[in-house]
Amino acid sequence: MSETTIDLPVLGMTCAACVRRVERAIAGVPGVTRAEVNLPLSRARIVTSDDSRAGLEAAAAAIRSAGYEVPADVLDAARSGGATLAAIARAEREEVGGLRRDTIAAIALTVPLVVLAMTDIVTGTPGVIAQLVLGSAVVLGPGMRYLRAGWIAIRHRSPDMNTLIALGATAAWLASLRAAGMWFRGSVLSPTLYFEAGAAIITFVMIGKLLESRARAQVSGAVRGLLSLAPPLAHRVVDGTETDVDAGALAPGDVIAVRPGERIAADGTVVAGTSALDESLLTGESLPVDKQEGSPVYAGTLNHHGALSVRVARAGADTGLARIAHAVEDAQGQKAPIARLADRVSAYFVPAVLAIAVGTGLAWWLAGSPAALERAIAVLVIACPCALGLATPAAVAVGTSRGAELGVLFAGGDALERASRIDVVCLDKTGTLTTGKPVVVGDIDSELLCVVASLEQASEHPLARAIVEAAKARKIALERATDVTVEPGRGITGTVGGHAIRVGTREFAGGEHSLRFPGSANVAAASVSYVSIDGKPAGALELRDEPSAGARRVIDTLRDMAIEPVMVTGDREAPARAIASAVGITKIHFDVRPTAKAAIVDTERWGGHHVAMVGDGVNDAPALAAAFGLARATMHTIHRNLVAAFAYNLVCIPIAAAGLASPMYAAAAMSLSSVTVLLSSLRLKSYAARGG
Repeated sequence: MSETTIDLPVLGMTCAACVRRVERAIAGVPGVTRAEVNLPLSRARIVTSDDSRAGLEAAAAAIRSAGYEVPADVLDAARSGGATLAAIARAEREEVGGLRRDTIAAIALTVPLVVLAMTDIVTGTPGVIAQLVLGSAVVLGPGMRYLRAGWIAIRHRSPDMNTLIALGATAAWLASLRAAGMWFRGSVLSPTLYFEAGAAIITFVMIGKLLESRARAQVSGAVRGLLSLAPPLAHRVVDGTETDVDAGALAPGDVIAVRPGERIAADGTVVAGTSALDESLLTGESLPVDKQEGSPVYAGTLNHHGALSVRVARAGADTGLARIAHAVEDAQGQKAPIARLADRVSAYFVPAVLAIAVGTGLAWWLAGSPAALERAIAVLVIACPCALGLATPAAVAVGTSRGAELGVLFAGGDALERASRIDVVCLDKTGTLTTGKPVVVGDIDSELLCVVASLEQASEHPLARAIVEAAKARKIALERATDVTVEPGRGITGTVGGHAIRVGTREFAGGEHSLRFPGSANVAAASVSYVSIDGKPAGALELRDEPSAGARRVIDTLRDMAIEPVMVTGDREAPARAIASAVGITKIHFDVRPTAKAAIVDTERWGGHHVAMVGDGVNDAPALAAAFGLARATMHTIHRNLVAAFAYNLVCIPIAAAGLASPMYAAAAMSLSSVTVLLSSLRLKSYAARGG
């Protein structure tokens, strides 16, 4: 029986309890064989049997009945067989846009409400009416999303953070409505109103959720960016005629045309043409790989200069690129234990607070106090978990944002926590510790360089461009080459100044005289281009990938942080040791194939280390320093926030229960605790990486 996998956005999830509720709802749908809910990406991956359309409809209905939303246009795209990526992105933008509008409205209403409550600017009936209108507008407007979600959580017997938010806000609002009603009836001379408490609860939580949504957008954007490397359209060739089709509609056996400068739309095999492909996104090696008939090619890789015909082997979600993106999403969905702490506590915190509030009210009522209800409400208001709810997402959001400014994209709180414990970093060589661009090294005769560069002008190969750049740097005037022929993977031939020139591998350039070429003077060179003139060996040009400008600095920075750097490269021993010596690395693994790199990481982990693997793109010392230093700073901030939030509740709930804090002061204390957590998190904005 075949299966269909589809990703659906699930809007409105806030904590681990939401994830469990959605997974339970989907699991009960006939036709659904498996469901995995990813909280950081707000997405459910659903695997259905053959009748995928009916399964998707039923799964979406189950999600909605659980109190969450699946945008209709995403289902339409899935039903039609079209790509859902754009629809998911649009749904996420709309959700964030709605949250942003509600947050702005809540702030605009809460600020004047707090001013009215704390001052005597407007008194009497006009003041009461103004507070009633503003407070009700916040709670019943922007706050309705939390009231609805909190009620659904109670109905499903799975209280979560929304339940706590709803309890605190509605308790303050309902008590205020009662006090206002008594004022209008003339029953009291000075009503005690808590409208600003309910509004502040909603507003501060929304600010935190907006910060969290920004972090989530960065994470999901990274995955979409990876998938976008594969082109949406492919040039399918049938009976010699090209037709542009959706890349996801390709099937094994189809033949597609790939033009110079385009990316490959599917995994497959070259059936015609020659070229060089940039496969760095998959292999980590920046030098293009020569391709000819029979060569494997992969989705997302960039075709440099030749036209290719490719027979499709895997397309859509089956490509290597899609599997990598899937693995990234799975990793992002693994929530760190510290991030789950507040959610676990909330399951017990809600009934505990309710019990304390009821007990407080009952105790004061039995003692004959007329303020029994007020003190019970004070317990609910002061125990509102704004600080607890903001402690982790606010720090993660600010830390992620600061990381992006420093050149690092963290995949949510899980990655931050793991990065904070790293003590061994395995680094690829090419493009990470080196520039990724070959340069000519050694003392080359100017006449030989002139002849070779004159011929290589006709080639687009990276080694050829490096040779031409070397000649230009010496201000050597190049000659015109004729009869130029390029043989991919071997070399180039042509005529320069009336002489037959061959440049390439030893065998290609020398033929039967190849053994007469002088040995390379620098065994650390990554590549050697041999040269023959009129059939006779004339010399060799050595090319090497040089260490990047910041490589030595980043290694020193890692050591300052008690992190051991380890080089893991597929290159030969000599060039690997040369680069390692230049940047200050003493532990090296060379001649390592891509499949063996994971084994080296596992070996380090079995040794009790926390290990990170760094590939292409980290050429900037401040960026790599930020990846670990910022992670540690963020985790320290989260710990500080959580300690402050728990300490606040442990201290303030007994104070409120003892009658030492009215709901007004309880609301002020609650607001202050939230502001404190936010300010603590915002300190990360000024974080500066060591070594930068």
